[in-house]
Amino acid sequence: MILSHPLPPTRIRAQVSRFLPWAAEASWQALFGGRTNAAWLVEDTGQAAVLKLYRQGTENPLFPNDPAAEARMLSHLEGHALAPHLIAHFECDGVACNLYHALRGKPWRSGVTEVADLIKTLHQIPPPSGVRRIPNGAGEIRQHAEQILALADKTLPQPDSVAMATTAPATTEVLLHCDVVPGNLIRCENGLRLIDWQCPAVGDATEDIAVFMSPAMQLLYRGEVLSATEESHFLAAFPQEQRDRYAALAPIYHYRMAAYCLWQVSRGHADYQEAFEAECAALYRDDRSRLRIAKEA
Repeated sequence: MILSHPLPPTRIRAQVSRFLPWAAEASWQALFGGRTNAAWLVEDTGQAAVLKLYRQGTENPLFPNDPAAEARMLSHLEGHALAPHLIAHFECDGVACNLYHALRGKPWRSGVTEVADLIKTLHQIPPPSGVRRIPNGAGEIRQHAEQILALADKTLPQPDSVAMATTAPATTEVLLHCDVVPGNLIRCENGLRLIDWQCPAVGDATEDIAVFMSPAMQLLYRGEVLSATEESHFLAAFPQEQRDRYAALAPIYHYRMAAYCLWQVSRGHADYQEAFEAECAALYRDDRSRLRIAKEA
């Protein structure tokens, strides 16, 4: 968990004031909740914006940190009631920044059907040009997981549901957020909104379903995994074809997320250990011996 510095550098604050003259006399409040970048709430009477500074050297094998991609997405989604309104994207002293209007609300805690509806709305929007494509289908996702494990210098036993999966890549690809976790869902007066658009992609619709349903991500950002009832209600909001496809790919998504947690642990982020164990509990639900081996990884 990263706590932003008390104030951003003077030159960056001056740049913000060029876009928002009222910011020169505004209060600046450090925000925390994100795990990668630094952010501040800039607030004056009746006006509020968020300044986000992107940390360099934050290469991530599952959730890329691309400030330009986030700026493009905020512009692309203008008018769709899904994301904040972008004010400016700029660089100052070699630091990439995005400035956008603040969303008034609280992080999501409950109401899985609303999240499903938000995801379905996003998936209906044509993607802008230049958006990255991500691994699609059992073989590519499994290979991606192995690449993450190699970065962590770890191994993880594969249950048959992972090793023998043959689900082909989705023939229809959609616009994805790729990081639909409780901390990125804001419940506003007029509905849910998504923030942190720095890793959008085009790919299989089940990707966003899998990230939201991940026990690791729920535990890290909400403090508890989804209940069986919440999982059932969430999936019921999607068409049967997507539910069936997610069911076929879920073990591989769990395998990749467990690999990602191991990578984070290898980098000294101890809070991912419990998240890893939660993900493994789903991955090895029917294979207790492999669960024991995985916990010793």
